[in-house]
Amino acid sequence: MRSGRDSAGEPAPAAPPAPRANPELVGHEAAESALRQLLQSGRLPHALLLSGPRGIGKATLAFRFARYVLANGAGEGSPGGLFGDGDDGGSSDAGLAISPQSGTFRRVASGGHADLLTVERAYDPRRRRLRGEIIVENTREISAFLRLTPAEGGWRVVIVDGADEMNRNAANALLKILEEPPRRALLLLVAHSPGRLLPTIRSRCRRFPLAPLPPAIVRQLLMRYRPDLPEPQSEALTALSGGSIGRALDLAAAGGVELYDSVLALLARDQGIDPAALHAFADRLARGESEEAYRAVEELVAQLLARVAGAAAGRTAGTELPHESALLRRLGERAPAARWAELRDEIGRSFARTDALNLDKKQTILGAFFAIEGAAR
Repeated sequence: MRSGRDSAGEPAPAAPPAPRANPELVGHEAAESALRQLLQSGRLPHALLLSGPRGIGKATLAFRFARYVLANGAGEGSPGGLFGDGDDGGSSDAGLAISPQSGTFRRVASGGHADLLTVERAYDPRRRRLRGEIIVENTREISAFLRLTPAEGGWRVVIVDGADEMNRNAANALLKILEEPPRRALLLLVAHSPGRLLPTIRSRCRRFPLAPLPPAIVRQLLMRYRPDLPEPQSEALTALSGGSIGRALDLAAAGGVELYDSVLALLARDQGIDPAALHAFADRLARGESEEAYRAVEELVAQLLARVAGAAAGRTAGTELPHESALLRRLGERAPAARWAELRDEIGRSFARTDALNLDKKQTILGAFFAIEGAAR
């Protein structure tokens, strides 16, 4: 983790640890306690579905639980195995923490634990980026892994990080495993949009929906990882985060507050969008080096439309920014909530189609803003 101060003497950003190496989790104490009780009772299901918005700590919780299960694998509900005093023993409270100095923690963090398999989107060398989905070759690895004898004599654990990102073939391959799970095998499915999973997969999992983090926790974590941010910017990022520290940090890295101000300014003119300003904005986002900004605007536009739909329905977001309130009210009065919600989905599909077919990003941005303007007429 990088820390210290930058060349100007300001506190330097400190990147948060990857979920597999993160020793801390805040805001999900109730889920931790419930998971620990399941293991202690000896009634741990073979599959758990951890769901909730992106960036709130689902993967961190999955790896945290996996470490705890692997460290205490000799017990299977035995108090002696769960609360031993050895190097990898469980903690004495109701949580799932184990010592970062333990062998289990270090092996999981390095990706070297023989009884843990992680399945996620793989790197696509042709496009030089992560694939847009988890493919069947990835989920087929699970069957081979679960046929192995546990190397450390306890559990075998599989984490599917982004289970809702599986394509149809990958999902069907996983379903076959869930239908006949091996003994002492645990599958932890992390899903941002569980509704995209096959109903038959959801029905075979014990569900653990996680709530967004409270604003106070998002602010606390922002101060830890981005102490360089001015207070007004931290407040704005907290409001835009939707209770997700991951989203707040991504927006901070992409200049999200400034980008959201630009989005609001383009839509705020009574006489309609300034075409020259919109084209300049779209040109900026379509550049190859502006990928983070483009992704941020994709999410910010979706978030804005969700807020407009709420305003049209007479609801106000508790984290509204002062300079967006007037625009939300004005747009909310121009069309019913259902139309704004429908438009949000339409624009989301347009961005997804652009990704899948490698279409012109500038045209996608232009189309999104002109569609919003059309709905507001």
